Amino acid sequence: MDLGIRGKTAIVCAASKGLGRGCAEALAEAGVDLVINARNAHDLERAADDISAKYNVGVNPVAADITTEEGRRLVLNTLPDPDILITNAGGPPPGIWSDWKRDDFIKALDANMLSPIALIKAVLPRMIEKKWGRIVNITSQSVKSPIPVLGLSNSARAGLTGYVAGTSRQVAEFGVNINNLLPGIHGTDRAVALDKGVADSQGISMDDAYKQRIATIPARRYGHPDEFGKMCAFLCSEHAGFIVGQNILLDGGQVNTTL
Repeated sequence: MDLGIRGKTAIVCAASKGLGRGCAEALAEAGVDLVINARNAHDLERAADDISAKYNVGVNPVAADITTEEGRRLVLNTLPDPDILITNAGGPPPGIWSDWKRDDFIKALDANMLSPIALIKAVLPRMIEKKWGRIVNITSQSVKSPIPVLGLSNSARAGLTGYVAGTSRQVAEFGVNINNLLPGIHGTDRAVALDKGVADSQGISMDDAYKQRIATIPARRYGHPDEFGKMCAFLCSEHAGFIVGQNILLDGGQVNTTL
């Protein structure tokens, strides 16, 4: 399927690996020129070279921490008026309710709520002016089904979801669509870290932790970053213009809900 976005430009955050990399690759395959961001310059530059060579598109790497004002400034100075924005940042550490202090919540809000909001606010005026834009926020399945050990993530991502719910409906008339992708467990470094947490807390092997977690997923596997990326690219396509303010699960059926 031709997504109708060849020649457009995109900012993709946290794109050196994992779900961000999957999104960057899928957009590049559709002919989109990219500014990709991550903190590790070496991994980011290697990803940029690989994607550019594979898909013959422009890929400009900007190594920066997107959760900081300076990091966002560097990215937006490189591409101030993208057609497409993919927000993404690593989630806060797991724990239980008694572990988290005010500073922990502020850090989580800065990374997973306020940073994406700042990026959205920065790019919306030009998208509205151009009468076209696509914004996809990578959040979490915990927005629909809270995960007890991820209380910091639950809180911050729910806040972003509320912001998007209102904002998306204010800008849709201008051809700008904002939606959220809610990943379940995918084969990324984040999944490995959470597997290790299960293994350490229960005194079991990593393999047993993995088997225990896939048993909770009806698809009986972890998701692949490339299939996640293709859904992201579709939401950024010309064909997704009637999808507004939605929270789309990619979780292998793990969240057990009718709606």
